[in-house]
Formats: sequence, structure tokens, C-alpha cells
Amino acid sequence: MMKFLVQFFTWWNGQTAGTRLHTWRHGKRVGQDEFGNTYYQGGKDPEGRTRRWVIYNGYADASKIPVAWHGWMHHRTDTPPTDESYKAREWQKPHQANKTGTAFAYRPKGSMAAGGERPRVTGDYDAWTPRG
Repeated sequence: MMKFLVQFFTWWNGQTAGTRLHTWRHGKRVGQDEFGNTYYQGGKDPEGRTRRWVIYNGYADASKIPVAWHGWMHHRTDTPPTDESYKAREWQKPHQANKTGTAFAYRPKGSMAAGGERPRVTGDYDAWTPRG
């Protein structure tokens, strides 16, 4: 019962009731990634292409989609990563989750979050002043 209420009242945790109904009526399961996200296709979008969607395992976070699935989701390729004819490129890196908001987030030199100081202003800058 709790799972039904969560799906009915939240959009960020797994699938909603509308997504469940659409998947049941039109969805054809294409595959699953290493994070447990499940990918579907079926029906047509306004441009006439086959509609593709993902049901996240847990919270909906687009940064949890690996590179290969991202290309398939955005119609960059018609071959899903589960197909035996799929071949990853040698330049593709392994997936990394989005680190924003964590202790591992990128903090450039001088960032207040990194505890650093901004570089001193040099003498080659003149502040703008309005002419009276």
C-alpha cells in the first residue's frame, strides 16, 4: 500500500501512476543498466520518432544514466547498449555520478567553498564610474 501511495503522490521516486499506465499500454522493455534503471520504447512522439523513456531505480536523477544509454535515449543511435551489435567507443569513459552538492564536487581555486582566497586584483583594472 505504501509503494502505491509513494508512486501516486511523488514524481521523483521511481515511476508515477501515469508512467506505470503508459508503460503497461505502450511500453516495450529494451534493457536495464548497471544501476537498475529500466529503459522502454513505444508509441510515437510529436516528431514521429519512437518514444523512449527510463524508469529510475530509486530517485529520478538524469545524471544516473550511463553514456551508452544517454545516446540511445536522445535518438543519437538506434542501437541500445543491450544489443549484441552495440560497440562502445574507445574514448568513452565509465559513468560517474553527478557530484554537485557533495564533498566531492569540483571547487576551483579561489572558491569560497574550497576555503581558498580569491587572487588579488592587479593594477590593470579600472572600475567603471558614471559620467556626470
